[in-house]
Amino acid sequence: MHITAHLDVDVVAVETEDQLSVLIELTAPPAPAAAGPRPPSTLQVVLDRSGSMSGARLEGAKTALISLVDRLDPQDNFGLVAFDDRVEVTVPAGKLTDKLAVKRAIAELQARGNTDLSAGYLRGLQEAKRVAGAGGARLLLVSDGHANAGVTDPAALGGVAAKAYADKVTSTTLGFGLGYDERLLSAIARGGVGNELFAEEADTASALIAGEVEGLLSQTAQAASLQITLSPQVRAVRIVNDLPVTATGNTVLAELGGFYADETRKLLLVFDIPAIAALGLAQVATCEFTWVELPSLTQHTVTVPLHVNVVPGDQAAGRVPDPVVRTELVYLQVQEAKRLASRHLSAGASDAALAEIRRAQGAVTDALAAAPPNLRADLDEEVSSLNYLAQQTEQGMIARAAKYSSSDSSYKSRSRGRTLPPTTGGYTNEPPNAAPPTSGRS
Repeated sequence: MHITAHLDVDVVAVETEDQLSVLIELTAPPAPAAAGPRPPSTLQVVLDRSGSMSGARLEGAKTALISLVDRLDPQDNFGLVAFDDRVEVTVPAGKLTDKLAVKRAIAELQARGNTDLSAGYLRGLQEAKRVAGAGGARLLLVSDGHANAGVTDPAALGGVAAKAYADKVTSTTLGFGLGYDERLLSAIARGGVGNELFAEEADTASALIAGEVEGLLSQTAQAASLQITLSPQVRAVRIVNDLPVTATGNTVLAELGGFYADETRKLLLVFDIPAIAALGLAQVATCEFTWVELPSLTQHTVTVPLHVNVVPGDQAAGRVPDPVVRTELVYLQVQEAKRLASRHLSAGASDAALAEIRRAQGAVTDALAAAPPNLRADLDEEVSSLNYLAQQTEQGMIARAAKYSSSDSSYKSRSRGRTLPPTTGGYTNEPPNAAPPTSGRS
């Protein structure tokens, strides 16, 4: 893992309260150069087969699953749990030694019943854990409806997903159509350190499923985490990215999940620094990055100390903030605004959502003037994305705006800088029916 850290300013004024922003870039190891069989992967699918999935949605999902079975190797583990108001283990998790039988079982699925999402998810986790082994597993939950049976509390299921991640099962969710509960699927994806995906049409869903499989098969690092230990003279730190975070005393632990080959991500940390009395070099924090390298399953840890110079006030007055770090801060703050807008929309508060979108539009416009040339494209994309969200909200398309905003901000915040792995579908993920086209992924 290649790790770099960039401070927005390299000096702070003595005896003056301040904030310090730090941009951390992580690039995963490349794919192994040596040819040979890759280690087995484990994919557990949990598929909604309730009545609302009948027709193109279920048929599209089945087609995508049959294609991914062809993409996996016989030594890979695959399982399928289907749910409505009952749970059925359609394909017990295990080696893909009989692909024809697995594809036949998928093809025979029919829609029926209501939506007990929690029962299907919990049963899928049991299957994934049963076969995961040292390399862990990825669970993909596909649903188009509001859960109307079983556990329906987002916080509760998010906690289940977090516990499963501690047991090496990553949870990704794919919301299909405009009828699902984005709060529920978002909580599972966040707790499970996976992706939160949104597809309004069957073709987009198929491509996103293919992308998840390609990402799984190209992983070179997993179980990545960042532990930040604050120095005594630092009051607090905030991780601007939307990541699962645990704080204990002067230590903050963020879960980063898996990386595929050569993937680069960006993290933004903001330190709250009280007045430091002594001049000279001061340590702000120690960042400890830990990950498991694939295919060897070797654990690595790299420690990066962060320092800043404490200088007299007149020297600090002339400092020039790093425009790259400041632009990244604005970019991630816009993702925060979109998450808040999605929550307002889900609660029916469209005026409050529109106010968040308008504030974000203003922040992007202000940032464009000072943004480095290589980052202007990112901000231009945000202009299009925010215009689309404002348009959909003003036109009363609340469900679409809520889901797009939640999914878009989740991916851009948690996997900032990431390029999607190649998919067999070759799709572009534009907002559905958008006036200005924009990518839903960074």
